[in-house]
Amino acid sequence: MKKFAVKIIIRLIRFYQKYLSPLKGPTCRFYPSCSQYSIEALAKYGLWRGGLMAAKRILSCHPWHPGGYDPVE
Repeated sequence: MKKFAVKIIIRLIRFYQKYLSPLKGPTCRFYPSCSQYSIEALAKYGLWRGGLMAAKRILSCHPWHPGGYDPVE
């Protein structure tokens, strides 16, 4: 069930990347982008740990954070 949930979430993120993100333009201050980071974290660590890592990354995406290179480790 957890693997199925991860696959569904990754598909939703890919939908966002393909159809919604281009409407905003390049605004992410991190590399890889927050959505790509989320996909990698979910694929590598699973629903709970990967989800927490993705949430932490998204919460740090604000004007006062410098951004930069931040790979999934």
